[in-house]
Amino acid sequence: MSKKLGLYIAGRRFDVDIDDGFAPFLEQQMRKDFNIDGNNDLKVLLQAYVRKNHELYLQEKKIEEITKTLEI
Repeated sequence: MSKKLGLYIAGRRFDVDIDDGFAPFLEQQMRKDFNIDGNNDLKVLLQAYVRKNHELYLQEKKIEEITKTLEI
């Protein structure tokens, strides 16, 4: 099954179909990054993209640190 999540960006609505298991997590993250009930401008979208990539970068650095400790 899937769930549909929607978001307004620059006055246009974008809907995505998401797996039911992933939907609650994504919806929670979208609520942190976007105005779920209203419009979001492109700057908000770019800021969210950069913020999520920074989180990914930090996770990868942490994984590298843990991997190095396991190799010893």
